[in-house]
Amino acid sequence: MTRLAQTAGLNDVQREILSTVRDFVDKEIIPVATQLEHRDEYPTEIVEGLKELGLFGLMIPEEYGGLGESLLTYALCAEEIARGWMSVSGIINTHFIVAYMLKQHGTQEQKDTFLPRMALGEVRGAFSMSEPALGSDVSAITSKGVRDGDEYVLNGQKMWLTNGGTSTLVAVLARSDEGHPEGTAPHKSMTTFLIEKEAGFGEVRPGLTIPGKIDKMGYKGVDTTELIMDDLRIPANRVLGGTTGRGFYQMMDGVEVGRVNVAARGCGVAQRAFELGVSYAQQRHTFGKPIAQHQAIQFKLAEMATKVEAAHAMMVNAARKKDSGERNDLEAGMAKYLASEYCKEVVEDAFRIHGGYGFSKEYEIERLYREAPMLLIGEGTAEIQKMIIGRRLLEEYRFQG
Repeated sequence: MTRLAQTAGLNDVQREILSTVRDFVDKEIIPVATQLEHRDEYPTEIVEGLKELGLFGLMIPEEYGGLGESLLTYALCAEEIARGWMSVSGIINTHFIVAYMLKQHGTQEQKDTFLPRMALGEVRGAFSMSEPALGSDVSAITSKGVRDGDEYVLNGQKMWLTNGGTSTLVAVLARSDEGHPEGTAPHKSMTTFLIEKEAGFGEVRPGLTIPGKIDKMGYKGVDTTELIMDDLRIPANRVLGGTTGRGFYQMMDGVEVGRVNVAARGCGVAQRAFELGVSYAQQRHTFGKPIAQHQAIQFKLAEMATKVEAAHAMMVNAARKKDSGERNDLEAGMAKYLASEYCKEVVEDAFRIHGGYGFSKEYEIERLYREAPMLLIGEGTAEIQKMIIGRRLLEEYRFQG
């Protein structure tokens, strides 16, 4: 067990789960992660191992075949997995956002249909809000679903789907016309549609195309894709929760879970960067002694470790707040913002400690240096988090004049 980023108050089951995941990461992920990442290869064997551990059902209730664990347990597992390879934590994150949305908002038929298979990893989830032209402005969504008898006909183009190719169930946010006349507030005319599809690329079902993987600077291995709907027909009973117009709230609920996950990923990547930096600093010698004995490096290590601890504590607080049933958009926004920013800084400091070797693909820190920037924009940019945080603070500290 690492000495940094310990979590107080865990029960025996949580500690056992984390110990199992940590061993899996050390033995099955870290030794192969850089090689797979350089080849941009999907980690099939790793994912199969996670299925055997039951991690795809970690937060799914026991009545549906899952482990029924808390968001905190899931976040701590995501932290450990990201410590091994951030892309793997991304694979399970989108899956769990969809499973969480189904658990919280789905009809009984939708829960019975999907959750047992999701718990086994037989159905893999992806969710889709973004579009090519809207960025963080969700209200600008143009994709649309139109009612036609017992079906909806969907048209539009979505962007930045994690698991877009390997998933078999996608939760898509689109406008819906039924019961939402012109002039309805944008967020009240959005609906989440559950789209079943085949895994793969190309036309994965009539009217639905996954063009292919987007080539990225980092965050490789996991497939990031577009999604194109061209007169895609789905049954009306695949509206999440059975009622249109609730999609924005459902998605935002899921995104809060996602933001805790991104914070956890930032903590995991930062922990790994610290481990690499402190290890290299004790092996590399200059001026007759290990560079770890130079005060400048000790100061850097001290700052890195403090940032790892602070980010972890804030992430744990956000997860526990969500588990309590309380509103946690403030805590999730703070955790995501701080953890992603600190992750970038810790990785860069570890990169600097490695000197010229950090620029070599032979060293793991090179991969982390390319992965950390994704966390700055995933599940909302730093600027979006600051807007959320600022608005919530003004609600809490309203001036009484």
